[in-house]
Amino acid sequence: MLSRSPCVYRTLSRSLSAARRPLFPVCISLSILFKTDSACYFLLLMVALNLYFYGLSCTDDELVTVNTPPFAESVTEGDVRWEKAVGDSVADDEVVCEVETDKTSIQVPTPAAGVIEELLIPDGGRVEAGTPLFRLQKGAAPAAKAAPSAATEDIPPQPSISAPPPAPPPPGDYRTIHSTSYQFHGHVRMSRMRLRIAERLKEAQNTCAMLTTFNEIDMSNIKEMRKLYKEAFLTKHNVKLGFMSAFAKAASHALMDQPAVNAVIDETTKEIIYRDYVDISIAVATPKGLVVPVLRNVESMNYAEIEKTINALGEKARKNELAVEDMDGGTFTISNGGVFGSLFGTPIINPPQSAILGMHGVFDRPVAINGQVEVRPMMHVALTYDHRLIDGREAVTFLRKIKAVVEDPRLLLLDM
Repeated sequence: MLSRSPCVYRTLSRSLSAARRPLFPVCISLSILFKTDSACYFLLLMVALNLYFYGLSCTDDELVTVNTPPFAESVTEGDVRWEKAVGDSVADDEVVCEVETDKTSIQVPTPAAGVIEELLIPDGGRVEAGTPLFRLQKGAAPAAKAAPSAATEDIPPQPSISAPPPAPPPPGDYRTIHSTSYQFHGHVRMSRMRLRIAERLKEAQNTCAMLTTFNEIDMSNIKEMRKLYKEAFLTKHNVKLGFMSAFAKAASHALMDQPAVNAVIDETTKEIIYRDYVDISIAVATPKGLVVPVLRNVESMNYAEIEKTINALGEKARKNELAVEDMDGGTFTISNGGVFGSLFGTPIINPPQSAILGMHGVFDRPVAINGQVEVRPMMHVALTYDHRLIDGREAVTFLRKIKAVVEDPRLLLLDM
């Protein structure tokens, strides 16, 4: 008999447990109490009715709260920039907001697909690690727009009434806009990263005794080398051969030759800290500000390794995926204003470092070669250094070493 079959009851119990509806406990009690076929049929009928009214769905429509992710050790708080609004439908692992700290931005994705139910922090609000950010209705679908009724379809359109133009924003009305769309004059809140950059630049001016020395580099040989080997280099290493690898390798060679340029003053103990390794920070411009990801142990890297690492860090910077660990610990910085067409300039030291190399654009200029005037591709370079630690002789020698190695990369093989 159906009522005597334990398999049937076991199957029904599993279905009841999966659905978790309030009518199921009543049905189970009746079936156990009467233990008759009619009771079992009654149980099946109630299951069908319950499934009809409530639906048996595998989708979890749980309401979850998403918190601020943990920060790096040196970061304690950040500002929220929302990319989604209440009612927006989001996919699994889709970014809902960014928490902007003074060093980088942390993307906050969804734990599952669903609909944004509530934003718990206003745009621009300050949060710490673990602060609740938003509530997500998992598995929910956005509400569909109601279809126009038949009564309203026959109503002819009314003439539009032009609204008065909106009033201009009052003084002090801060609005967050993308860095690529400054289309109006008004007040724009400075981002945490921009504020931190401003603080560090002013700190460098107030602390360091900055001095800049200049030189120029004939790029003929390095351009010829790229022309000869760029295809073979790309085929073997799956990365393009650029100028930055040549300058990074030349800088590491010069830093090992002139250790004072790679050193730093400990402001607390008033001691000079010398390093036997070279971690070069590469300045990268992003829409949110300047970031400086670090190439680790450049003294032991070759051209291909440098190019691959620069490309990987640049891609992370463009996707706003740089972590604080990617930018900590540099001992020297290279800034390449030449990508924007810069002819000449004086870079500012990146604290707590003691020097920075500024690259500029490559332009054909007439130069004297063995008593003859020739047109050569020339680049101006600048070294800004902390004169409290680095003397002029060391700075000039350092920059001349870079010039020599870039103009003739064979000097690296000869360790000269």
